[in-house]
Amino acid sequence: MWHVHGSYQTALVHGQHEYLLPVLPDRGPDGRGRAQTWDWPANAVEVTPEEAAAADVDVLVVQRPHELELAERWLGRRRLPTIYLEHSSPQGRIAEMRHPGADRDDLTVVHVTHFNALFWDTGSTATRVIEHGIVDPGYRYTGELPRAAVAINEPVRRGRVTGTDLLPRLNGEVPLDVFGMGADEIGGIDDVPQGRLHDELARRRVYLHPIRWTSLGLTLLEAMHLGMPVVALATTEVAEAVPPPAGVVSNRVDELRRGLREFAADPERARECGRAAREAARERYGLDRLLADWDQVFEEVAGR
Repeated sequence: MWHVHGSYQTALVHGQHEYLLPVLPDRGPDGRGRAQTWDWPANAVEVTPEEAAAADVDVLVVQRPHELELAERWLGRRRLPTIYLEHSSPQGRIAEMRHPGADRDDLTVVHVTHFNALFWDTGSTATRVIEHGIVDPGYRYTGELPRAAVAINEPVRRGRVTGTDLLPRLNGEVPLDVFGMGADEIGGIDDVPQGRLHDELARRRVYLHPIRWTSLGLTLLEAMHLGMPVVALATTEVAEAVPPPAGVVSNRVDELRRGLREFAADPERARECGRAAREAARERYGLDRLLADWDQVFEEVAGR
């Protein structure tokens, strides 16, 4: 599988298998190899094109449409049992969109949320849902800074999808600190190693999730594991992921502002909701459950 989604694959490579990651000298999008800012175990192995062609591969995992063609170049024309791991919600005119893996009998599409499975049209292709699971960063919450943390990658390019346009309306009584790749373009803090990011998030009083239309952000789940209370838009899978005791979930901007304001003013309530958030996240989005689900799908697909 190609290194595409660092946070997700950090969890996945903690399984019992050997994971081959294509690497090229420039470490570009199609040859990143192992992650550089996450801690991956030794069973995540970098392979050159020559090594990949000679490898005994059981299952191919693709995450982008063009990887099906890449696989032919890297692995030859061997027909391998293939999983299309779909991280995202469909973008565009939903009623007219077909998944790139639709109507194929040689693929299994794995969605990361039930919301995504509902909204993607995959036709007759076999589908499964494996909900997110993450490596538990541990309870780190201090909430010492009466500020809100936000994590958005490429906030300018993704704009309304990630709720970047909402930040000025929410950045009122409670200052916002935006983290992520390209966050420096809007005065935020550019991409930082995962361990340091967790420490910085946990120093903020509350986690803000202004995302309109993506899948379920893994940083949201990481923040909950850290013990942070949540203020979030009630979109995609959030309403199920964040139970009422864990924070404020609403599509009303004034309600989100109120939630930020009240958590900033009441550290004890923030801590109490953060503990509830951690408990909910550990119960539903634990690493062991994710890996057990993947083992089942790997066995099923490889058995074909």
